[in-house]
Amino acid sequence: MDLADRVRVHAALAEPSRLAIVDGLALGDRTPRELGILVDLPTNLLAHHLDVLDDAGLIERRASAGDRRRRYVVLRPGRLAGLLPPAAAPLASIVFVCTGNSARSQFAAALWRRRTGSPSDSAGADPAPRVHPGAVRGARSFDVDLAGRTPKGYDGVGLPPTLVVSVCDRAREAGIPFDCPTLHWSVADPAADGRDAAFSAAFAEISERVERLAAARPAA
Repeated sequence: MDLADRVRVHAALAEPSRLAIVDGLALGDRTPRELGILVDLPTNLLAHHLDVLDDAGLIERRASAGDRRRRYVVLRPGRLAGLLPPAAAPLASIVFVCTGNSARSQFAAALWRRRTGSPSDSAGADPAPRVHPGAVRGARSFDVDLAGRTPKGYDGVGLPPTLVVSVCDRAREAGIPFDCPTLHWSVADPAADGRDAAFSAAFAEISERVERLAAARPAA
């Protein structure tokens, strides 16, 4: 990052509402409406601040894979180079959810267990018959074994979650049936694409987000 680029980032963050937006995106993605409520801004002023953050490369706006009229604002944490504050989150037991429980949520839960040693489970709003073969192949490159796992619905979750992380727009928009805090990660569905490259890309993004969430855990 050259000097001019650094100036753009610092200038974008040198405003209380924009800094609050970035803090609000530290661990999960939000819609513009949710951000407007979070920072108490009208739509037109929020749009201006999002444009400034976008121009500085700090965020991106993704169309929902569920309701295409909806957008999710996603932080680009690499642009902050360690400036993100640790965000408080209840991480005793996490459940990762998506629609089919055949790829993203299975991988996230297995990676979280391996990375942290903490309890984790996964489930789907409409579970598929099996874990996608592309997910099994893609997970191997991250030293995660999904072979032999079986998708299940929300009623099959075996632990009371203290945090639910949705890794699927459709699952999030359909509603999360757990009474606990939630985070959302707007990750594209690799099963809809089917190619190994799509699974690799989705799992790389989930891996980065798992690392970010693990780093936010309070010290023991």
